[in-house]
Amino acid sequence: MNEVIVSGSFDNLHTPHFRFLEEAAKLGQVHVLLWSDSVVRLLDGLDPKFTYEERLYFVNALRYVSQVTCVNELADADTLPPLTSGVARTWVVPAGEDTGARWEYCLANGLAYNVIGAEQTKGFPVYAPQANEDRKKVVVTGCYDWLHSGHVRFFEECAQFGDLYVVVGNDANVENLKGSGHPLFRDEERRYLVQSIRYVTQGLITSGWGWMDAEPEIAMLKPDIYAVNEDGDRPEKRAFCAEHGLEYLVLKRTPKTGLPRRESTKLRGF
Repeated sequence: MNEVIVSGSFDNLHTPHFRFLEEAAKLGQVHVLLWSDSVVRLLDGLDPKFTYEERLYFVNALRYVSQVTCVNELADADTLPPLTSGVARTWVVPAGEDTGARWEYCLANGLAYNVIGAEQTKGFPVYAPQANEDRKKVVVTGCYDWLHSGHVRFFEECAQFGDLYVVVGNDANVENLKGSGHPLFRDEERRYLVQSIRYVTQGLITSGWGWMDAEPEIAMLKPDIYAVNEDGDRPEKRAFCAEHGLEYLVLKRTPKTGLPRRESTKLRGF
């Protein structure tokens, strides 16, 4: 299979990165050449917002990515570090980063070159779930308005207990619970972001109201476990699980080893 090369900092990951990588994955197995902090400083002239370790963890969690390699040295953004020979490769770039210099580099080094345009990355595709009937079903609910490494870690932990279904709050109810100015991102986009994480079997949008706005979706999914982190523990959720015979699982809000604790509220406008 063709190896698709993408190169960059992938700092402050959000929808444009996700959509670009998803489209790149349609061309082959995506190999991300992830710039180290020193390379980001050299080429961008600024410190990355997130350290290499946190960016690595997040990029590796995307279902569209097959491999990640750290780039510690790079002369400029229009070249790539030395690559092993004998493999068919395509350097894929977003339209906004298309330069003649990159095309010339590929021509000189035996690489194919592909540009993913804005039209290709419009919208928020729905990922078809691939459930394992032999595993339990785990459901989690929440806003997930600014997806970060803490959410990824929570999904990773929950997925250890079964196939994970993430139900994001509908826009009207998020505003009802959190107040004006919430959410920053519409529910279709938030659903798309969570389903892009490889630990998530399916992303859905709630159709109910209040703290149990996911009740209709839970009735449809028929999960075995309702998981929350300690910040999301609510009496309404405990009572619902007791009434419907669901295991109620409360996880500690613990970041991945070596990474900082993240909170969506503090990242708004980051």
